[in-house]
Amino acid sequence: MKVLGLDTATAATAVALRLADGTTTQARDDPRPGEHPGHATRLLEMAGELLVEAGVGWREIDRIAVGVGPGGFTGLRVGIATARGLAQSLSAELVGVSSMRALAHAALAGEEDGGADSILAVIDARRGEVFAAAYEGPAGRSSEVGAAIELIAPSALAPDDLSSVIARSQQGDGDRVRRWLAVGDGALRYPDAVRTTGVRAAATDSPLHLVSAAAICELGVHTKPATSWEEIVPDYRRRPDAELALEAAGARRAL
Repeated sequence: MKVLGLDTATAATAVALRLADGTTTQARDDPRPGEHPGHATRLLEMAGELLVEAGVGWREIDRIAVGVGPGGFTGLRVGIATARGLAQSLSAELVGVSSMRALAHAALAGEEDGGADSILAVIDARRGEVFAAAYEGPAGRSSEVGAAIELIAPSALAPDDLSSVIARSQQGDGDRVRRWLAVGDGALRYPDAVRTTGVRAAATDSPLHLVSAAAICELGVHTKPATSWEEIVPDYRRRPDAELALEAAGARRAL
């Protein structure tokens, strides 16, 4: 099965192509500080470049796997709309993958220093918040598909509340001592908040902080495809800024 993976949950635009033999190539566009994300302008271009490099035609794609978030509202809309459009035009299967689970899956598969068996995934949610979730591997660090087992579902919260995610994850652990690792651009933006949890964060220059489109592909291979393209929708985990602004404007007019 040939799978094209896309993720636009963060400022980065990430694309990967997984061939039938499991070989995966990937590309990403990480905007510099102050630059606008290139989701709308770079996503299809990058996908096309990967296909050309692999000698694969668009019509040979069997499945589109897309990160559904949580993450930035605009980025998620662009990525999912693109994935749905491609699946429809190519008559390809479509699957949605949690961007945070992909982040944790890649960390469990690639973490070498310290042998983490539990992952605190933290994505910058703007507005002074983060999206956070907790995952574990079934038997310590593992690269097996399904290694990222969800302990605490993603939610939007203040960085100072990250400790509550760890506490809830460890309820019922008894004498077990988890080897935690924090990853994600939210962990990079709020290092002090992560530090107060007692969790070790990956090095600031570690690729584990990046949502991997290769992980999107790998998880997408083992995810049941949607029965209709409309099933795949953004996982916002909170209300969009535009909706809140309209509600506030309406309340002001009512005064």
